[in-house]
Amino acid sequence: MISELQEQQCRELLTTTTVGRIGFVVDERVHIFPVNYAVSGDDLLVHTSSDGILRRVGDADSMVAFEIDYHDDLAGTGWSVLMHGQISTASDEDVPTTAGRAPWAGAERVLPLRFRIESISGRRVRRERP
Repeated sequence: MISELQEQQCRELLTTTTVGRIGFVVDERVHIFPVNYAVSGDDLLVHTSSDGILRRVGDADSMVAFEIDYHDDLAGTGWSVLMHGQISTASDEDVPTTAGRAPWAGAERVLPLRFRIESISGRRVRRERP
C-alpha cells in the first residue's frame, strides 16, 4: 500500500537522517551523488570540495532534485521524500555553526551550498501481509 505524505511529515523526516542524493544535469548528463546534509530552517546545507562538479552547479544557481529515503525489508515498510529547488553557494556567515562539516565520505569539503526547497513531496510504502 502506498500513501502520500503531508508536507509537514516530509519536513519531519528530513531530520531523521543526514545522507541524501542530489540529482542535477551538467553537460547534458544526469548526475546523482550521495551527500550528507544538515537542515537549516527551511533550507538544506551541503558541503562540497572547492574544485568539484557540485561547486559548478552551486556557482550557477542551478535547479536540482534532492531525495532521502528509508526502507526496512523485514518490516516491509519504507518512505521517500523528494524535493526540487535551487542550489547556490552560501557564505560562511549564512552557515550555522551547528551545521557540521565532517563529510561521511571523507576528504576536504569546505565549500557550503544552500539548497532552497521549492517543492517537497513524499510517499510511505507498507507491504501487504499475505
